[in-house]
Amino acid sequence: MAKPSALAEPQAAPAYGKPLQGWRLRLYTIIFEADTRAGQWFDRALIALILSSVGVVMADSVQSLHQRFGSVFSALEWGFTLIFTLEYLARLACVRHPWRYATSFFGVIDLLSVLPTYLAMLLPGVHALIDVRVLRLLRVFRIFKLTAYMSEFQSLGAALLASRRKIAVFLMVVVLVVVIMGTLMYVVEGPENGYTSIPVAVYWAITTMTTVGFGDITPKTDIGRLISSLMMLLGWGTLAVPTGIVTSEMTARRQGAITTRTCHECLTEGHLPEAVFCYHCGARLPPWRHSRSIPV
Repeated sequence: MAKPSALAEPQAAPAYGKPLQGWRLRLYTIIFEADTRAGQWFDRALIALILSSVGVVMADSVQSLHQRFGSVFSALEWGFTLIFTLEYLARLACVRHPWRYATSFFGVIDLLSVLPTYLAMLLPGVHALIDVRVLRLLRVFRIFKLTAYMSEFQSLGAALLASRRKIAVFLMVVVLVVVIMGTLMYVVEGPENGYTSIPVAVYWAITTMTTVGFGDITPKTDIGRLISSLMMLLGWGTLAVPTGIVTSEMTARRQGAITTRTCHECLTEGHLPEAVFCYHCGARLPPWRHSRSIPV
């Protein structure tokens, strides 16, 4: 079997560390690895709870619903909070370095998702912050971590990273164009037609070039309309440039799919689904128990 490209090579385990054995290893596999049957069901249940909790908060903000079901919403919210608290504690318990997880991006989001309810006991206005849980929906990529979805997601990220200089040059050209055209429109139209300053004229140039066209500022003179027409045609062409850059990079970086499988010896993760041995240490990998029978 050919070795995958550099993009598809195994990646190091998270900085907060995977436990080596026992119940912590089993709990870690369920919570952090999405390629097992239990992991998939755990993630799906978590997403359902997050959506339900955000829905309760949004419904509770409607005064007519709050007056009729306020006590029900409050009970549901406390139930969600207790579940998320247990989930947060379980994540801390099953990693080797709890503090590293607690200070990671998702660790902070997990903490913010439970703090507002407790703080609301002292500061009722903080209750609205519970909607921060919607950020946890970023984990949706783990639920739908079928090989096609995840490989394309990583391919897109790598393509954007590899194209950053080309995209930066493209954006610099766009900035130059909108500044020049905005300044020209300021001279042609003037304050009497709504172009009260160069920044306002640049704002018009941006909305015109991106084909948004709010219509709050429009040219009144024939020369202004000609410039505006040129900007619209130019916008059609420039919008396709970054798409072409990223697409060409993605095509050049086609790779095999990877999974969340982790070597239990060296804790290296990100192996291909058909891999039998760890690419890092050579140890035999645990069976890949991806559930193809569960619909996604």
